[in-house]
Amino acid sequence: MTFPPGLIISATGSGVGKTTLSLGLMRALGRQGQVVQPFKGGPDYIDPGFHTAATGRRSINLDSWAMPRAMVGGLLSAAEGADLCVLEGAMGLFDGVAMPGQWGTGAVADMAAQLGWPVVLVIDVSGQAQTAGAVARGFAEMRTDVTIAGVVANKVASPRHAALVDQGLAQAGVKCLGHLPRMKGLEMPERHLGLVQAQEHERLDAMIEAMADFVAQNLDLAQILAAAGPTRRPVGRAHIRPPGQRIALAQDRAFSFVYPHLVQGWQAAGAEIIPFSPLADEGPDPTADICWLPGGYPELYAGALAGAQQFKARLRAFASHNRVHGECGGYMAMGTALIDKDGVRHEMAGLLGLVSSYHKRKMHLGYRRAQLLQSLPGYGAGATLAGHEFHFSSVLEQPDAPLAHVVDANGAVVAETGGCRGLASGSYFHLISEIS
Repeated sequence: MTFPPGLIISATGSGVGKTTLSLGLMRALGRQGQVVQPFKGGPDYIDPGFHTAATGRRSINLDSWAMPRAMVGGLLSAAEGADLCVLEGAMGLFDGVAMPGQWGTGAVADMAAQLGWPVVLVIDVSGQAQTAGAVARGFAEMRTDVTIAGVVANKVASPRHAALVDQGLAQAGVKCLGHLPRMKGLEMPERHLGLVQAQEHERLDAMIEAMADFVAQNLDLAQILAAAGPTRRPVGRAHIRPPGQRIALAQDRAFSFVYPHLVQGWQAAGAEIIPFSPLADEGPDPTADICWLPGGYPELYAGALAGAQQFKARLRAFASHNRVHGECGGYMAMGTALIDKDGVRHEMAGLLGLVSSYHKRKMHLGYRRAQLLQSLPGYGAGATLAGHEFHFSSVLEQPDAPLAHVVDANGAVVAETGGCRGLASGSYFHLISEIS
């Protein structure tokens, strides 16, 4: 296939306007007849759902720390039939871990260097003017293998302000791709784990349409489209091993955090996905080979899950003869109890001894490398997996055998090892790829 060119939307940091620009640009270019393939840089579950809503195409995570380059090359096949690839970065352009892994630091700059895609840099210019040029020059000169296509100045207060910003960018030798004025009402709603999921947004399409109008009215879309660069696609393909032939996958508002590339990889390998909803008091299909409970927001639905007696009974019956694995929220739902933010105890499925609590919030965040001490569906003991952890709950009790020896990106041992009991296993660790 002739591979489409690509662009990366990045910024000086979080909360600067990447998502508004990305969604607005994707939809605005789609209106012009461009077929846009979205990607997300780094371990993020939320943004890909919005990308898919904006483009009609499944957004795929690309990760320079947790994914072998050959895997990245394989995942780029999602762009078949597209005219343009747009990757939205996470945090700031150069933000990653302190100690590079086998393939990179996790910074979106690594992905820009690997793929050769130029970067559209979003700068929040509120509180500055010509200084934006100095910021842009620093970004342009930070790495010789990363190309800054130009700057989108966000939160511009007036035409005079825009002119001063342009003066600074011109002095720095960095192209200005347009100005976005301050605009209330386009902010993404948030909750404690980040943005509200796409399927929870009551007026999602109207919001994306408003973002597209905002972007089209204030930026030169032709200039941005022309800034896209050819793709240096790594050679290889995604090696994603399905955990079973028939996979019962929990899917509802409480269990929705599963990386799209995993499900796509399972299906590409011939596996069948059989969705079910714990919130609807459904259990896994008893004819499935394995049951997988992904992450999500079980704490928001703890009462409903505790009362879902049919779900819990059928899950326990399934686990008496087949493997069940849970990630993060799924792990908590498999445990003995979940303590909510108000200190109320809710009885969970009891497949594991885990008691987790949101009563005292504490952030657990970062890349993880896990060497399995016990097998989990699809992976034998001794396998090394790369993944990510992000939650605010804490472990009060975990009496089960540890699932893995876990370290962070710097090699420091992580206390949370996951647990195994019989045919049940779980961990806060979200799988991204198999290393060995």
